[in-house]
Amino acid sequence: MIDKKREIALKALHEISIKEAYSNIALDNIIKINRNKIDERDIGFISELVYGVTTWRLTLDAIINKYSKIKLKKISQWILEILRLGIYQIIFLDKIPKSAAVNESVSLAKRYGHKSSANFVNAILRKVEKNDYEELFKIENDMERISKTSSMPIWIIEELLKNNNIEEVEKICMNSNLRPKTSIRVNNLKTNKQQLIKELSEQNYVVEEGILEDFLILNRTKNIENMEIFKNGLFTIQDEVAGLVSIILNPGKDEKILDACSAPGGKTTYLAEIMKNTGEINAWDIYKHRLKLVEENANRLGIKNIEIQEKDASIYDEVYENEYDKILLDVPCLGIGVLKRKPDIKWKRKKEDIQEITKIQQQILQNCSKYLKKGGKLVYSTCSIINNENENIINKFLEKNKHFRIEKIKLDNNYKFFEKYIQNNGCLQVYQNEETDGFFISLIVKNK
Repeated sequence: MIDKKREIALKALHEISIKEAYSNIALDNIIKINRNKIDERDIGFISELVYGVTTWRLTLDAIINKYSKIKLKKISQWILEILRLGIYQIIFLDKIPKSAAVNESVSLAKRYGHKSSANFVNAILRKVEKNDYEELFKIENDMERISKTSSMPIWIIEELLKNNNIEEVEKICMNSNLRPKTSIRVNNLKTNKQQLIKELSEQNYVVEEGILEDFLILNRTKNIENMEIFKNGLFTIQDEVAGLVSIILNPGKDEKILDACSAPGGKTTYLAEIMKNTGEINAWDIYKHRLKLVEENANRLGIKNIEIQEKDASIYDEVYENEYDKILLDVPCLGIGVLKRKPDIKWKRKKEDIQEITKIQQQILQNCSKYLKKGGKLVYSTCSIINNENENIINKFLEKNKHFRIEKIKLDNNYKFFEKYIQNNGCLQVYQNEETDGFFISLIVKNK
């Protein structure tokens, strides 16, 4: 009999690989379809398999290559995913007996392949041992070792080596596989931290203080968005370094703010909360359906000072010249800083994408900088850790626009954790770590 949990995980993995679906979307969809066939307690195990196999795909394939006489490209996609599932359980899940991982994988192979497929899966998985992963650390070539032990594409390692030494790059890559913490932002328009801690504790959530003043860490993430206190807008789910972007822009009461790439609205709504619902925030995005998310978040949180508009920030509009006191540009990027949450990104992105995305980033920064008043401040940020998307963009902009300058990011005692990430030029580059995602933040001032 087929194990339903593993079969659901297999179907999600097939969607991610073949249809290039996003891991979170593929997983959510497949669970909804099978909701009546599984126990609520099984969802955690299914998620573990899907995110684990997606995260460690390159490493798992290296082990398959070790034992398979058939090249990966020649193996059917269903059987390849079954092998990955089995090896992930053997190598990384200590609580799963090897016999269970092998037997359940063979059963899946019989359903999604044929008798010889099942024999093939059985033969390979019986050879796999935990030390197959440990042996990868003995590879002498640095880039190959880092790639196979951290499951990171070579091209990303090459980009990181442009600004970091080999030891730093290895740490960055390994950290990209850490389990992300669930941080939430207290909505001070509706509650306060102590009251929210009390309400979460009453619902058996163990709550820790976050790095930032308005943030908390939850040790349990199940059904958060179904909680009444979430629906009532008492908090928002947001990584702390993403929240830091809004803090660094530091919008004042009654100021006019532009968030030019606002969806889904995490940073936009935090700006509004900091402003205590005063002033005006213009929230732009190129996609109407994504702007709907900004509107829904604002309504849930009780925010009244956001005006949304479907608009492409990469196209200049003279109507807005010298219009805004402050501007937030959290521009589209390759997303290499959020691999802990979205591991499929590293398999979707290619080195060639850098040229295309940086062109868009440059256009947005160049155009929107003209919308800033004299003496106004602009934050340029990405959830990327690739220099071409970050410092290089800022340097090229400043070369062309002498009436702008970088203002060194200064953090008070509430934000000391991030001080070590401030670069010599005053920008902030956070790499993935145990506490946060990877992020780049630059504060730019338009001279009076």
